[in-house]
Amino acid sequence: MSLYPPATIPSGRISIAGVEHLLGPDGAKIPVSTIKPQHLLEDELVRGEIGHALALSEQLSRFLAHFWANLGAFEDLIAEKFGAKVGGKKGNKTLMSHDGLYKITVQVADNVVFGPELQVAKSLVDECLTDWSAGAGDELRAVITRAFNTDKEGQINRAALYSLLRLEIDDARWRQAMQAIRDAMRIVGSKSYVRFYQRAAADARWEPITIDLARA
Repeated sequence: MSLYPPATIPSGRISIAGVEHLLGPDGAKIPVSTIKPQHLLEDELVRGEIGHALALSEQLSRFLAHFWANLGAFEDLIAEKFGAKVGGKKGNKTLMSHDGLYKITVQVADNVVFGPELQVAKSLVDECLTDWSAGAGDELRAVITRAFNTDKEGQINRAALYSLLRLEIDDARWRQAMQAIRDAMRIVGSKSYVRFYQRAAADARWEPITIDLARA
């Protein structure tokens, strides 16, 4: 008996007049005896592994729910007994074992969208580029192009926009454009991310504890 039993997956098979049939993608009922053996084996493999995947997904969901509940209880206890607060700016926090071999980090990322002021910023930046002509390097032009171009999903390149805000350019229109970008930012929510780490010794490099299938 497995310690982690798979979720129950429908077999996809039905019996008609005593003959076993397997459902097709269009809902057709196909006699099992007419299906190639390799296709039957493939069906069994997929259903079996999907059962394990669903069980693992449910287990991870339960684990995260327990984690957030336990973290909340811990923070409430610290606040009540010691008048202290766990965490830093925007709710980011790091929790560590006493021996320094294990740690948990919680990071809060804002979901930022951009309002109509962004078009004002683009107009001002375009004016700057026109006047600067050859004086603006290719690298700067490339960064500006990436910042105001949308990807195939229609999303603004936030990283490129933020890189523009870090540039110090002595031009009043540029400064107005950067202020327009800041004014365009709207925080519409946030999401918390939790990561787990371990290391072999207090002076060793931190290694992430993998719970991502793509990195396992």
